[in-house]
Amino acid sequence: MRIIIGEGSCGIAAGAGKVHNAISALMTAKDSFTLGSTGCIGMCFLEPIVDIYDGKTLVRRLVRVSEKDAENIVNAARNNDLSLLDSITIKPEDEEFLNRQTRIALRHCGLIDPVSLDDYIRADGYQGLKKALTTMTPEQVIEEIKISGLVGRGGAGFPTWFKWNACRQSPGSEKYLICNADEGDPGAFMDRAVIESDPHNLIEGMLIGAYAIGASEMIVYVRAEYPLAIANLEKAIAQAREANLLGENILGTDFSCDMRIKAGAGAFVCGEETALIESLEGKRGMPRLKPPFPAQKGYTDAPSNINNVETFANVAWIINNGGEAFAAMGTENSKGTKVFALTGKIKKGGLVEIPMGATLREVIYDIGGGIKDDKEFKAVQMGGPSGGCIPAELLDTVIDYKALSATGAIMGSGGMVVMDESTCMVGMAKFFLDFTARESCGKCVHCRIGTKRIYEILTRIVNGEGREGDIELLEELCVAIKDGALCGLGQTAPNPLLTTIRYFRNEYEAHIRDKKCPAKECTALLTYSIDTEKCVGCTVCARKCPVGAISGAVKRPHSVDTEKCIRCNQCLISCRFGAVNVR
Repeated sequence: MRIIIGEGSCGIAAGAGKVHNAISALMTAKDSFTLGSTGCIGMCFLEPIVDIYDGKTLVRRLVRVSEKDAENIVNAARNNDLSLLDSITIKPEDEEFLNRQTRIALRHCGLIDPVSLDDYIRADGYQGLKKALTTMTPEQVIEEIKISGLVGRGGAGFPTWFKWNACRQSPGSEKYLICNADEGDPGAFMDRAVIESDPHNLIEGMLIGAYAIGASEMIVYVRAEYPLAIANLEKAIAQAREANLLGENILGTDFSCDMRIKAGAGAFVCGEETALIESLEGKRGMPRLKPPFPAQKGYTDAPSNINNVETFANVAWIINNGGEAFAAMGTENSKGTKVFALTGKIKKGGLVEIPMGATLREVIYDIGGGIKDDKEFKAVQMGGPSGGCIPAELLDTVIDYKALSATGAIMGSGGMVVMDESTCMVGMAKFFLDFTARESCGKCVHCRIGTKRIYEILTRIVNGEGREGDIELLEELCVAIKDGALCGLGQTAPNPLLTTIRYFRNEYEAHIRDKKCPAKECTALLTYSIDTEKCVGCTVCARKCPVGAISGAVKRPHSVDTEKCIRCNQCLISCRFGAVNVR
């Protein structure tokens, strides 16, 4: 029997390390069962997760495990009595979270030890590389990727085979393959989870890509804020070198290639490929003019190819199973599967991988379990700061590149932030414009100044200082920024604003004309009062008020001095009689 603990970042944050230590401390040399670790299986809402295996068979999945459960787990393993664990066993309805997914990029995540080469090889690891190096030419590899229909999963959706082929055909003996792991979207953690949980899959996919384009050096540009991902990848690289899967004459062939890691400083703009190259070269991360494209003149002016983590995570599977098998999934315009980080006001948040062509409703309700506290679904933000908000009336939108683009949003790298009725859409737009304004590299005026002006106007609006004509001014600024910005950061920065104006214009008008926030989220526009018929004079609200804005005698109705009120919400939270009103 094996006890396996999920120790990805989400599991560790929830206490998986403490659970591991508690179980380990109770084990003795006489115990016949073993204790091990795995990465994130994607069910972040149930962490810490402990799986119990009998051989290769999963016999029990335990969820929301704490240190106090360690003794029962050890006793259950010793006595082969799993009934001791019924109270922390996953419920059938929660199992649907995984059962409704189709996993390719995430196929090993949460199932193997991420720093065990043997585990990866037992899961058919490096078979795709062996097949490519021994039975296929580089051109045949590129053709198989073309047949698959795989496009870049970093956001742009550009055909992977085309980039590979362009780089291969570029003159020059020195070429580079670069992995963009600079995952900067708020709420996104797909790439982090893949590297933490299945680093050998990334290495294998990149090796196949390097063979296809003729590169002898591979670089993974990863955020320094991902220490566990970097540590696991470093271990995997060392293991691959020792096993002759990296370095000279890989697997006894004449193909030689090595890999190194570059930790980035966390600049969002470095997600743009030319800014990433500038950073790799030791310069400030700022985008270059194109053409020339990286495939022609990239890192150190040599032909270079850049794809993101999820793109490479699909490659070995495609070579093993054939491009047609991948293309059989998805839609006519978008093939294969896509990984999403499902976050926000959702009951079951985590990593989701589904075939292209599923609807937003299926992901949010069938997999995600619906909206937290059973509130009304309002919108979902797709594509992060570069994407847009899709409203409830478009909940049956099909997930593919063309359909999402028609809504004003984009696929992006896979962030999916769910919002409920309590979310102010003006405030949401302000949040994303604050992010992009701060992350702008400052190279072009439209992005550097334009995003700041938009943020300032949105700040005025949520503070109750909006003016007639602000909406039209915002739209005008958006068009100018999209047309004039140098790179994708500025060109897509207006998307959250434009989609919220498009679908929630009434909220902007309410903020500007009525000085009210329909979602009751913008504190500057809220007014607190006490219903004298419901107030029993318990004085709790008065004692909780930090500025003395509430007055009244014991057992007598109280009142709020709106001039003193700082809208801290303490009176509403503390009142047990529903007497506090907010409007």
